[in-house]
Amino acid sequence: MSDSSNGSNGHAPGERLPGRQRKRFPGISSRAYEHPADRSALVALRKLSGFDTVFKALSALLPERSLRLLFLSDSVRVGEQQFQHLHTMLLDACYLLDLPKVPPMYVTQDPQPNAMCIGLDEPVIVVTTGLVELLDEEEMRAVVGHEVGHALSGHAVYRTILLFLTNFAVKVAWIPLGNVAIMAIVTALREWFRKSELSADRAGLLVGQDARASMRGLMKIAGGNHLHEMNVDAFLAQAEEYEAGGDLRDSVLKIMNMLPRSHPFTTVRAAELKKWSESRDFQRIMDGHYPRREEDKDTSVTDSLRESANHYAESVRSSKDPLMGLVRDIAGGAGDLGGRLKDVFTGRPAGPGGPAKDSPKEGPGGPSEGGGKA
Repeated sequence: MSDSSNGSNGHAPGERLPGRQRKRFPGISSRAYEHPADRSALVALRKLSGFDTVFKALSALLPERSLRLLFLSDSVRVGEQQFQHLHTMLLDACYLLDLPKVPPMYVTQDPQPNAMCIGLDEPVIVVTTGLVELLDEEEMRAVVGHEVGHALSGHAVYRTILLFLTNFAVKVAWIPLGNVAIMAIVTALREWFRKSELSADRAGLLVGQDARASMRGLMKIAGGNHLHEMNVDAFLAQAEEYEAGGDLRDSVLKIMNMLPRSHPFTTVRAAELKKWSESRDFQRIMDGHYPRREEDKDTSVTDSLRESANHYAESVRSSKDPLMGLVRDIAGGAGDLGGRLKDVFTGRPAGPGGPAKDSPKEGPGGPSEGGGKA
């Protein structure tokens, strides 16, 4: 592994370079930074009934040329003469993650801060003017690395399918599937894409190598360009409060609030990234110990699924969310999950062995206070 520094990183003369050295990761496999939940959600997506049919149909309907023509005609292509600072960041990110072919990048007029990596045959990176105007150089470097991570992981094709189905789901009657099947695929794609964002956030950190800048960028996406009014540590404390606060009803509401979204909540992303930045896995990558692309063909699907299962098990064990606490109780033989959830939403108290029987009236010998909450 080598460092990215002035005069030694393969950039063209005269291009702006970062004022500090950063590690480079030759031959790095996307497996090095992919979140276990991302991999398991993608496996589940590919197994979903009807997905292959939709995938093939949309691949034929949306040729790569049409996407490129769209951005060529109505956006600004990043290069040596346009948005040169973004062009330098893009070259740098591809160099650090050793992405052989630099994807084209466009800036599109949109006040909403956003970025995406799409494309069926080859990835295309698009960032909005709202994002470019919001973030400083180090924050933007993490975002560009995030999108290059999507490209290296092969996420672009699935993101394109999700974008099409989300925007045009009502117009896909020609697909030999019912609306319910289409919505099932959209829901599964959203679930996967939320998880893939956690992977790409990690790639952004490997490129920027500044955890505070990565989290600061997420905070500004949530709260706007008022950095003097915000604090990263307080922002992370929000994530802690979000995860641990409330009761089972709040846990279910969190799930319902998340389902229609394509991205995880920004506080959750920041907390996940902070946790990974402090992990042994991250340090090993920084020390040059990471999976190589040349080893991908020998990778065991079973091992990947086992790693995902271990991750979920650890998440349940360590989570402060009330619903996860109930799952731990159920796994330990404390009672019936369905019954206890019903008790919470109907207000009926439940004892250790399950739902209590109806009581005509609460009195000194009636149900104990708070018995309906876990």
